[in-house]
Amino acid sequence: MSKYHISQVKDLAKVNRLPFEVMMAIIEVETPGYGFDPKTGKILIQFEPSWFKKHEPFAPSGKWSLNGVEVQSKEWIAFNDAFSIDKESAMKSTSIGLPQIMGFHFERLGYKTVGEMWDDFKKGEYQQVLALFRFILTDSKLSKAVRDKDYHMIAYIYNGSKYKEMAKKWKREPYDVSLKKATEKWEAKRV
Repeated sequence: MSKYHISQVKDLAKVNRLPFEVMMAIIEVETPGYGFDPKTGKILIQFEPSWFKKHEPFAPSGKWSLNGVEVQSKEWIAFNDAFSIDKESAMKSTSIGLPQIMGFHFERLGYKTVGEMWDDFKKGEYQQVLALFRFILTDSKLSKAVRDKDYHMIAYIYNGSKYKEMAKKWKREPYDVSLKKATEKWEAKRV
């Protein structure tokens, strides 16, 4: 993430009374610190087959149904396969950009359609950061957890009740632990 965007996050955090370090930690834990793949220029995505199945219960199995947490090239193969079945359901079933917000949250973020959300996120990282703030501020429990640095509650709301189980399955550090460490790193930087 560029210094320009870090400065924007800092300004938005101050205006919205959210801890800058926690906001940067969420971005850092969700993505490698940028919203677009440096190799392809495409927006970062994570296609979620389980969500697509909820939206399209009768969709035939295909490349979309085999997707795991993978590299971007494989995510796009799965997404494009789902997109060929149903565009809206594919977009709703995918988390995108810096904040990795699921497409099905488009209305909560103030968009009329999921396609409008995707188009806005594709404009740049700043639009993605603005959406992250809207996402947090439209959930009183989440915004309180961010202000209180309640890492478990942030993880629970942001990534679901099974976030610890998923971390174990993928042999990763639990989201709450990663978030706490990233917050402490940003606090030490004193940007």
